Amino acid sequence: MKLYIKTFGCQMNMYDSARIRDTLAILGYTETDSPEEADIILLNTCHIREKASEKLFSEIGRLVKFKKEHTLMIVAGCVVQADGEELLKRAHAVDIAVGPQSYHKLPELITKYNRKKGRIAVTDFPAESKFDYLPPIQAIGASAFLAVQEGCDHFCSYCVVPYTRGCEYSRSATEIMDEARQLVKTGAKEIMLLGQNVNGWHGEGARDLGDIIRMIADIDGLERIRYTTSYPSEMTENIITAHRDVPKLMPYIHLPIQSGSNAVLKAMNRQYDRDGYLRISERFRAVRPDIAISSDFIVGFPGETDKDFEDTLDLVQRVGYASSFSFKFSARPGTPASIMKNQIREEVKTERLIRLQDLLLSQQKQFNVNTVGKELDILLIENGKEKGQISGYTPYLQNTHIAADESLLGQIVRVKIESATATSLGGRLVKA
Repeated sequence: MKLYIKTFGCQMNMYDSARIRDTLAILGYTETDSPEEADIILLNTCHIREKASEKLFSEIGRLVKFKKEHTLMIVAGCVVQADGEELLKRAHAVDIAVGPQSYHKLPELITKYNRKKGRIAVTDFPAESKFDYLPPIQAIGASAFLAVQEGCDHFCSYCVVPYTRGCEYSRSATEIMDEARQLVKTGAKEIMLLGQNVNGWHGEGARDLGDIIRMIADIDGLERIRYTTSYPSEMTENIITAHRDVPKLMPYIHLPIQSGSNAVLKAMNRQYDRDGYLRISERFRAVRPDIAISSDFIVGFPGETDKDFEDTLDLVQRVGYASSFSFKFSARPGTPASIMKNQIREEVKTERLIRLQDLLLSQQKQFNVNTVGKELDILLIENGKEKGQISGYTPYLQNTHIAADESLLGQIVRVKIESATATSLGGRLVKA
Protein backbone atom coordinates (compact mmCIF):
# COMPACT_ATOMS: atom_id res chain seq x y z
CA MET A 1 0.00 0.00 0.00
CA LYS A 2 1.26 3.45 -0.94
CA LEU A 3 1.14 6.81 0.87
CA TYR A 4 1.58 10.17 -0.87
CA ILE A 5 2.25 13.17 1.39
CA LYS A 6 2.45 16.82 0.39
CA THR A 7 3.57 19.21 3.13
CA PHE A 8 2.88 22.94 3.31
CA GLY A 9 4.55 25.46 5.62
CA CYS A 10 7.08 25.27 8.42
CA GLN A 11 9.64 22.79 9.69
CA MET A 12 7.18 21.61 12.35
CA ASN A 13 4.85 20.51 9.56
CA MET A 14 7.74 18.67 7.91
CA TYR A 15 8.41 16.94 11.23
CA ASP A 16 4.71 16.08 11.58
CA SER A 17 4.65 14.61 8.07
CA ALA A 18 7.61 12.38 8.93
CA ARG A 19 5.81 11.19 12.08
CA ILE A 20 2.64 10.53 10.07
CA ARG A 21 4.70 8.47 7.61
CA ASP A 22 6.19 6.42 10.47
CA THR A 23 2.77 6.02 12.09
CA LEU A 24 1.09 4.74 8.93
CA ALA A 25 3.98 2.38 8.28
CA ILE A 26 2.46 0.32 11.10
CA LEU A 27 -0.49 -0.36 8.78
CA GLY A 28 1.87 -1.33 5.96
CA TYR A 29 1.98 1.94 4.02
CA THR A 30 5.19 2.96 2.26
CA GLU A 31 5.77 6.46 0.93
CA THR A 32 5.58 7.28 -2.76
CA ASP A 33 6.22 10.50 -4.67
CA SER A 34 3.48 9.65 -7.15
CA PRO A 35 -0.12 10.53 -6.19
CA GLU A 36 -1.33 8.40 -9.10
CA GLU A 37 -0.22 5.17 -7.42
CA ALA A 38 -1.21 6.20 -3.88
CA ASP A 39 -3.78 4.43 -1.74
CA ILE A 40 -3.74 7.43 0.62
CA ILE A 41 -3.27 11.00 -0.57
CA LEU A 42 -2.46 13.18 2.45
CA LEU A 43 -2.06 16.96 2.54
CA ASN A 44 -0.44 18.41 5.67
CA THR A 45 -1.47 22.05 5.83
CA CYS A 46 -0.31 25.41 7.18
CA HIS A 47 -2.62 28.28 8.20
CA ILE A 48 -0.08 31.03 8.87
CA ARG A 49 -0.22 32.94 5.60
CA GLU A 50 -3.06 34.53 3.67
CA LYS A 51 -5.16 32.36 1.37
CA ALA A 52 -3.93 29.13 2.96
CA SER A 53 -7.38 27.55 2.58
CA GLU A 54 -7.65 28.63 -1.07
CA LYS A 55 -4.26 27.09 -1.84
CA LEU A 56 -5.40 23.88 -0.17
CA PHE A 57 -8.63 23.70 -2.20
CA SER A 58 -6.62 24.30 -5.36
CA GLU A 59 -4.30 21.42 -4.49
CA ILE A 60 -7.24 19.15 -3.69
CA GLY A 61 -8.67 20.00 -7.11
CA ARG A 62 -5.36 19.10 -8.74
CA LEU A 63 -5.04 15.77 -6.94
CA VAL A 64 -8.64 14.57 -7.05
CA LYS A 65 -8.10 13.16 -10.54
CA PHE A 66 -5.74 10.59 -8.98
CA LYS A 67 -8.33 9.43 -6.46
CA LYS A 68 -9.60 5.96 -7.27
CA GLU A 69 -12.54 4.19 -5.66
CA HIS A 70 -10.43 2.74 -2.84
CA THR A 71 -8.20 5.81 -2.36
CA LEU A 72 -8.51 7.82 0.85
CA MET A 73 -7.87 11.56 0.71
CA ILE A 74 -6.80 12.94 4.09
CA VAL A 75 -6.13 16.55 5.07
CA ALA A 76 -4.12 17.17 8.24
CA GLY A 77 -2.62 20.17 10.01
CA CYS A 78 -3.52 23.71 10.96
CA VAL A 79 -6.08 24.51 8.25
CA VAL A 80 -8.11 21.59 9.56
CA GLN A 81 -7.85 22.88 13.11
CA ALA A 82 -9.12 26.27 12.01
CA ASP A 83 -11.69 25.25 9.38
CA GLY A 84 -12.26 21.49 9.66
CA GLU A 85 -16.03 21.38 9.28
CA GLU A 86 -15.99 23.98 6.49
CA LEU A 87 -13.32 21.95 4.73
CA LEU A 88 -15.53 18.86 4.60
CA LYS A 89 -18.47 20.92 3.37
CA ARG A 90 -16.52 22.44 0.49
CA ALA A 91 -14.14 19.62 -0.45
CA HIS A 92 -16.26 16.53 -1.03
CA ALA A 93 -13.22 14.52 -2.11
CA VAL A 94 -11.76 14.68 1.44
CA ASP A 95 -12.56 11.60 3.52
CA ILE A 96 -10.73 12.37 6.79
CA ALA A 97 -9.66 15.73 8.25
CA VAL A 98 -7.43 15.70 11.32
CA GLY A 99 -5.85 18.53 13.32
CA PRO A 100 -2.16 18.72 14.26
CA GLN A 101 -2.74 17.40 17.79
CA SER A 102 -4.63 14.30 16.66
CA TYR A 103 -2.70 12.78 13.77
CA HIS A 104 -1.56 9.93 16.04
CA LYS A 105 -5.16 8.69 15.74
CA LEU A 106 -4.86 8.17 11.98
CA PRO A 107 -4.28 4.37 12.11
CA GLU A 108 -7.52 3.94 14.05
CA LEU A 109 -9.43 6.42 11.87
CA ILE A 110 -8.25 4.73 8.67
CA THR A 111 -8.93 1.21 9.92
CA LYS A 112 -12.45 2.04 11.07
CA TYR A 113 -13.33 4.40 8.23
CA ASN A 114 -16.64 3.53 6.57
CA ARG A 115 -17.69 5.56 3.55
CA LYS A 116 -21.35 4.78 4.20
CA LYS A 117 -21.19 6.35 7.66
CA GLY A 118 -19.77 9.59 6.35
CA ARG A 119 -16.56 11.57 6.42
CA ILE A 120 -14.66 12.41 9.62
CA ALA A 121 -13.20 15.61 11.09
CA VAL A 122 -11.12 15.38 14.29
CA THR A 123 -10.14 18.79 15.63
CA ASP A 124 -10.12 18.38 19.40
CA PHE A 125 -7.15 19.07 21.65
CA PRO A 126 -6.79 15.71 23.42
CA ALA A 127 -5.72 15.64 27.05
CA GLU A 128 -3.01 13.08 26.30
CA SER A 129 0.14 14.02 24.40
CA LYS A 130 0.30 12.71 20.85
CA PHE A 131 4.01 12.01 21.41
CA ASP A 132 3.03 9.23 23.84
CA TYR A 133 1.36 7.34 20.98
CA LEU A 134 3.79 7.78 18.12
CA PRO A 135 6.19 4.99 17.05
CA PRO A 136 9.98 5.39 17.26
CA ILE A 137 11.14 7.93 14.70
CA GLN A 138 13.41 7.00 11.80
CA ALA A 139 15.90 9.43 10.31
CA ILE A 140 15.57 10.01 6.57
CA GLY A 141 18.92 11.41 5.52
CA ALA A 142 21.73 13.01 7.50
CA SER A 143 19.71 15.99 8.78
CA ALA A 144 16.64 15.39 10.96
CA PHE A 145 13.99 17.35 12.86
CA LEU A 146 13.13 16.73 16.50
CA ALA A 147 10.15 18.48 18.12
CA VAL A 148 10.92 19.45 21.72
CA GLN A 149 8.07 21.91 22.24
CA GLU A 150 4.79 22.75 20.56
CA GLY A 151 2.17 25.47 20.78
CA CYS A 152 2.45 29.04 22.02
CA ASP A 153 1.16 31.07 24.98
CA HIS A 154 2.17 34.51 23.71
CA PHE A 155 -0.92 35.31 21.61
CA CYS A 156 0.66 37.78 19.22
CA SER A 157 -2.23 39.79 17.81
CA TYR A 158 -1.66 38.64 14.20
CA CYS A 159 -0.93 34.95 14.80
CA VAL A 160 -3.15 31.85 14.60
CA VAL A 161 -0.67 29.42 16.19
CA PRO A 162 -2.23 29.43 19.71
CA TYR A 163 -5.58 28.61 18.11
CA THR A 164 -4.32 25.87 15.77
CA ARG A 165 -1.46 24.33 17.78
CA GLY A 166 -2.81 25.06 21.26
CA CYS A 167 -1.06 26.14 24.43
CA GLU A 168 2.60 25.41 25.03
CA TYR A 169 3.60 21.83 25.70
CA SER A 170 7.17 20.72 26.36
CA ARG A 171 8.39 17.15 26.07
CA SER A 172 10.56 15.77 28.86
CA ALA A 173 14.34 15.70 28.59
CA THR A 174 14.18 11.90 28.68
CA GLU A 175 11.82 11.75 25.70
CA ILE A 176 13.97 14.18 23.76
CA MET A 177 17.17 12.27 24.48
CA ASP A 178 15.59 8.96 23.52
CA GLU A 179 14.40 10.37 20.20
CA ALA A 180 17.73 12.06 19.52
CA ARG A 181 19.59 8.78 20.09
CA GLN A 182 17.16 6.99 17.78
CA LEU A 183 17.70 9.58 15.05
CA VAL A 184 21.48 9.28 15.30
CA LYS A 185 21.22 5.48 15.36
CA THR A 186 19.26 5.58 12.10
CA GLY A 187 21.68 7.91 10.32
CA ALA A 188 21.21 11.52 11.43
CA LYS A 189 24.38 13.58 11.79
CA GLU A 190 22.54 16.86 12.36
CA ILE A 191 19.46 17.46 14.52
CA MET A 192 17.27 20.55 14.32
CA LEU A 193 15.34 21.06 17.58
CA LEU A 194 11.88 22.41 16.79
CA GLY A 195 9.18 24.37 18.55
CA GLN A 196 6.82 27.24 17.85
CA ASN A 197 8.59 28.80 20.83
CA VAL A 198 11.56 26.48 21.08
CA ASN A 199 13.55 28.48 23.65
CA GLY A 200 10.47 28.57 25.87
CA TRP A 201 10.98 24.86 26.54
CA HIS A 202 10.06 24.16 30.18
CA GLY A 203 9.79 20.38 30.44
CA GLU A 204 10.99 17.93 33.07
CA GLY A 205 14.62 16.97 33.47
CA ALA A 206 16.48 20.18 32.65
CA ARG A 207 16.42 23.91 33.35
CA ASP A 208 15.95 25.15 29.79
CA LEU A 209 16.85 24.57 26.16
CA GLY A 210 20.49 25.34 26.92
CA ASP A 211 20.67 22.23 29.10
CA ILE A 212 18.92 20.15 26.43
CA ILE A 213 21.51 21.26 23.87
CA ARG A 214 24.35 20.32 26.20
CA MET A 215 22.81 16.91 26.88
CA ILE A 216 22.26 16.09 23.21
CA ALA A 217 25.80 17.15 22.37
CA ASP A 218 27.08 14.17 24.36
CA ILE A 219 25.53 11.69 21.89
CA ASP A 220 28.26 9.89 19.96
CA GLY A 221 27.83 10.21 16.21
CA LEU A 222 25.91 13.48 16.33
CA GLU A 223 27.90 16.21 14.61
CA ARG A 224 25.62 19.24 14.46
CA ILE A 225 22.81 20.81 16.52
CA ARG A 226 20.45 23.60 15.49
CA TYR A 227 17.18 24.98 16.87
CA THR A 228 14.24 27.10 15.70
CA THR A 229 12.06 29.18 16.19
CA SER A 230 13.07 31.41 19.12
CA TYR A 231 11.11 34.07 20.98
CA PRO A 232 13.47 36.96 21.88
CA SER A 233 12.37 37.66 25.46
CA GLU A 234 12.72 33.99 26.44
CA MET A 235 16.35 33.75 25.36
CA THR A 236 18.24 32.78 28.54
CA GLU A 237 21.92 33.31 29.26
CA ASN A 238 22.30 29.53 29.42
CA ILE A 239 21.10 29.20 25.82
CA ILE A 240 23.27 32.08 24.62
CA THR A 241 26.43 30.70 26.25
CA ALA A 242 25.75 27.27 24.73
CA HIS A 243 26.88 28.86 21.46
CA ARG A 244 30.23 29.51 23.12
CA ASP A 245 30.53 26.24 25.05
CA VAL A 246 29.12 23.55 22.72
CA PRO A 247 31.14 23.02 19.52
CA LYS A 248 28.36 20.93 17.98
CA LEU A 249 25.90 23.83 18.25
CA MET A 250 26.06 25.66 14.95
CA PRO A 251 26.86 29.42 14.84
CA TYR A 252 23.41 30.33 13.59
CA ILE A 253 20.35 31.73 15.38
CA HIS A 254 16.91 32.49 13.99
CA LEU A 255 15.62 35.37 16.12
CA PRO A 256 12.38 36.84 14.76
CA ILE A 257 11.63 40.46 15.60
CA GLN A 258 8.77 41.23 13.12
CA SER A 259 9.20 45.03 13.38
CA GLY A 260 11.80 47.55 14.46
CA SER A 261 9.16 49.93 15.82
CA ASN A 262 8.24 49.84 19.51
CA ALA A 263 4.74 51.09 18.70
CA VAL A 264 4.17 48.27 16.22
CA LEU A 265 5.72 45.67 18.54
CA LYS A 266 3.29 46.76 21.24
CA ALA A 267 0.34 46.52 18.86
CA MET A 268 1.57 43.07 17.84
CA ASN A 269 1.70 42.06 21.54
CA ARG A 270 5.27 40.90 21.06
CA GLN A 271 6.20 41.49 24.74
CA TYR A 272 9.66 42.99 24.11
CA ASP A 273 11.02 46.18 22.59
CA ARG A 274 13.70 46.98 20.02
CA ASP A 275 16.35 47.85 22.63
CA GLY A 276 15.85 44.50 24.34
CA TYR A 277 16.16 42.73 21.00
CA LEU A 278 19.35 44.63 20.16
CA ARG A 279 20.85 43.70 23.53
CA ILE A 280 20.13 40.02 22.89
CA SER A 281 21.69 40.09 19.42
CA GLU A 282 24.74 41.89 20.80
CA ARG A 283 25.05 39.28 23.55
CA PHE A 284 25.08 36.50 20.96
CA ARG A 285 27.86 38.24 19.06
CA ALA A 286 29.82 38.76 22.28
CA VAL A 287 29.95 35.02 22.99
CA ARG A 288 30.20 33.92 19.33
CA PRO A 289 31.52 36.74 17.10
CA ASP A 290 31.01 34.80 13.87
CA ILE A 291 27.37 33.91 14.54
CA ALA A 292 24.87 34.29 11.70
CA ILE A 293 21.59 35.90 12.71
CA SER A 294 18.36 35.54 10.73
CA SER A 295 14.92 36.97 11.41
CA ASP A 296 11.28 37.39 10.36
CA PHE A 297 9.62 40.68 9.42
CA ILE A 298 6.05 41.79 8.80
CA VAL A 299 5.46 45.05 6.95
CA GLY A 300 2.20 46.96 6.74
CA PHE A 301 0.87 45.96 10.15
CA PRO A 302 -2.28 47.98 10.99
CA GLY A 303 -1.30 51.49 12.03
CA GLU A 304 2.32 51.21 10.82
CA THR A 305 3.48 54.72 9.93
CA ASP A 306 6.33 55.75 7.65
CA LYS A 307 8.38 56.43 10.78
CA ASP A 308 7.61 52.93 12.12
CA PHE A 309 8.82 51.42 8.88
CA GLU A 310 11.98 53.54 8.91
CA ASP A 311 12.63 52.19 12.44
CA THR A 312 12.53 48.69 10.97
CA LEU A 313 15.06 49.62 8.28
CA ASP A 314 17.26 51.20 10.94
CA LEU A 315 17.19 48.07 13.08
CA VAL A 316 18.11 45.91 10.07
CA GLN A 317 21.12 48.17 9.47
CA ARG A 318 22.15 47.91 13.13
CA VAL A 319 21.92 44.12 13.40
CA GLY A 320 23.09 42.98 9.97
CA TYR A 321 21.34 39.74 8.98
CA ALA A 322 22.75 36.70 7.23
CA SER A 323 19.27 35.82 5.94
CA SER A 324 15.66 36.69 6.68
CA PHE A 325 12.04 36.10 5.80
CA SER A 326 9.76 39.07 5.18
CA PHE A 327 6.07 39.30 4.37
CA LYS A 328 3.22 41.74 3.96
CA PHE A 329 0.74 41.68 6.84
CA SER A 330 -2.17 39.39 6.08
CA ALA A 331 -5.24 39.40 8.32
CA ARG A 332 -5.88 35.96 9.75
CA PRO A 333 -9.55 35.42 10.65
CA GLY A 334 -10.17 35.29 14.37
CA THR A 335 -7.04 37.21 15.39
CA PRO A 336 -7.22 40.66 17.04
CA ALA A 337 -5.16 42.26 14.26
CA SER A 338 -7.73 41.25 11.64
CA ILE A 339 -10.23 43.77 13.03
CA MET A 340 -7.83 46.56 13.97
CA LYS A 341 -8.38 50.03 12.61
CA ASN A 342 -5.94 51.77 10.27
CA GLN A 343 -5.34 48.82 7.94
CA ILE A 344 -2.56 49.67 5.49
CA ARG A 345 -3.29 49.96 1.77
CA GLU A 346 -1.97 47.10 -0.33
CA GLU A 347 0.19 49.35 -2.54
CA VAL A 348 1.89 50.79 0.56
CA LYS A 349 2.60 47.29 1.88
CA THR A 350 4.09 46.31 -1.45
CA GLU A 351 6.35 49.37 -1.65
CA ARG A 352 7.60 48.82 1.90
CA LEU A 353 8.20 45.12 1.34
CA ILE A 354 10.28 45.81 -1.76
CA ARG A 355 12.45 48.32 0.13
CA LEU A 356 12.93 45.97 3.07
CA GLN A 357 13.72 42.95 0.91
CA ASP A 358 16.24 44.93 -1.13
CA LEU A 359 18.09 45.79 2.07
CA LEU A 360 17.87 42.28 3.52
CA LEU A 361 19.01 40.71 0.25
CA SER A 362 22.00 43.03 0.05
CA GLN A 363 23.03 42.00 3.57
CA GLN A 364 22.54 38.33 2.74
CA LYS A 365 24.66 38.64 -0.40
CA GLN A 366 27.42 40.44 1.52
CA PHE A 367 27.40 37.77 4.21
CA ASN A 368 27.82 35.09 1.53
CA VAL A 369 30.50 37.03 -0.36
CA ASN A 370 32.49 37.31 2.86
CA THR A 371 32.91 33.51 2.90
CA VAL A 372 34.62 33.38 -0.49
CA GLY A 373 38.18 32.14 -0.06
CA LYS A 374 37.43 30.37 3.24
CA GLU A 375 37.38 26.63 3.88
CA LEU A 376 34.15 25.48 5.53
CA ASP A 377 32.71 22.15 6.60
CA ILE A 378 29.65 21.25 4.51
CA LEU A 379 27.08 18.60 5.42
CA LEU A 380 26.07 17.20 2.03
CA ILE A 381 22.41 16.22 1.92
CA GLU A 382 21.05 16.17 -1.65
CA ASN A 383 21.79 16.11 -5.33
CA GLY A 384 22.26 19.49 -6.96
CA LYS A 385 20.38 20.93 -9.91
CA GLU A 386 23.10 19.98 -12.37
CA LYS A 387 24.51 16.55 -13.20
CA GLY A 388 27.53 15.67 -11.07
CA GLN A 389 26.63 18.29 -8.48
CA ILE A 390 25.68 17.75 -4.85
CA SER A 391 24.77 20.30 -2.21
CA GLY A 392 24.55 20.85 1.50
CA TYR A 393 24.89 23.47 4.22
CA THR A 394 27.66 25.35 5.95
CA PRO A 395 27.60 25.81 9.74
CA TYR A 396 25.94 29.17 8.98
CA LEU A 397 23.11 27.44 7.05
CA GLN A 398 24.30 28.66 3.64
CA ASN A 399 23.31 26.40 0.77
CA THR A 400 26.50 25.26 -0.97
CA HIS A 401 26.99 23.19 -4.12
CA ILE A 402 30.09 21.34 -5.25
CA ALA A 403 31.09 18.98 -8.06
CA ALA A 404 31.40 15.58 -6.41
CA ASP A 405 30.13 12.04 -6.49
CA GLU A 406 26.82 11.35 -4.74
CA SER A 407 28.57 8.70 -2.65
CA LEU A 408 29.54 11.64 -0.43
CA LEU A 409 25.91 12.37 0.46
CA GLY A 410 25.42 12.26 4.20
CA GLN A 411 29.02 13.17 4.92
CA ILE A 412 30.62 16.33 6.25
CA VAL A 413 33.37 17.47 3.89
CA ARG A 414 35.86 20.34 3.77
CA VAL A 415 35.12 22.78 0.95
CA LYS A 416 36.98 25.82 -0.37
CA ILE A 417 34.35 28.49 -1.14
CA GLU A 418 35.01 29.96 -4.58
CA SER A 419 31.83 31.84 -5.52
CA ALA A 420 28.81 33.43 -3.89
CA THR A 421 25.41 34.83 -4.81
CA ALA A 422 22.68 36.18 -2.55
CA THR A 423 21.19 32.69 -2.19
CA SER A 424 24.00 30.15 -2.44
CA LEU A 425 27.70 29.35 -2.45
CA GLY A 426 29.85 27.38 -4.86
CA GLY A 427 32.95 25.55 -3.80
CA ARG A 428 35.62 22.96 -4.44
CA LEU A 429 36.09 19.80 -2.41
CA VAL A 430 39.25 19.97 -0.31
CA LYS A 431 38.85 16.71 1.54
CA ALA A 432 36.12 14.41 2.84
